[in-house]
Amino acid sequence: MGTHVITGAGSGIGAAVAAKLDERGEELWLLARDARRAAELRERFPGARTLVGDLAQPDRLSWAFSHQPQPDRIDSLLHVAGVVELGAVGDMTPKVWQETLAVNLLAPAELTRLLLPTLRVSQGHVVFVNSGAGLRASAEWGVYAASKFGLRALADSLREEEHGHGVRVTTVYPGRTATPMQAKVHAQEGRAYDEEAWIAPESVAKAVLTAIDLPRDAEITDVTVRPGK
Repeated sequence: MGTHVITGAGSGIGAAVAAKLDERGEELWLLARDARRAAELRERFPGARTLVGDLAQPDRLSWAFSHQPQPDRIDSLLHVAGVVELGAVGDMTPKVWQETLAVNLLAPAELTRLLLPTLRVSQGHVVFVNSGAGLRASAEWGVYAASKFGLRALADSLREEEHGHGVRVTTVYPGRTATPMQAKVHAQEGRAYDEEAWIAPESVAKAVLTAIDLPRDAEITDVTVRPGK
């Protein structure tokens, strides 16, 4: 049985990953932004433990973690949480940039930094659930894509730095997936949303589990998951 730290387990891909690991009897540590959210996650995943820390305030994560128990081993750190705000570069304010970069890039970097000593001892696996926007930027997607391009760079650098410690690093690039975030994107685009048209979160979760279940003699560095319809 492994120990897994997951962000974004409240919905979408994160919830699907947590559910699959929970079904296998794995030990879950779920990150929650506040105590109320932590209680909701423990109710949804009985037996799971929670860490409280707001990804929107990455500079506060170290302080938050110093006041609560942490796992003594980590087999995988799964970065799934994210936020999106569409709009033309000419319309995006510094506030939007700061909020997006905080959750999508700075928080994963800081969370990884804080847990890296335990990951090294455990020879754990770090998975970044990125986006197709982390490979190609389109009009109106500049802020989000910039955060995801940065996340790609973070993963690539981390992989090179930690290979000697036995820490594996994988980036998963899902296409449009049927999640609450996708519903928000469609609303911002002014389009009707049909979840049946897009990838099921469980399909992306299977890709994540394939990466972390791979035997130690190999490493999946990057995997792109596209809609099959």
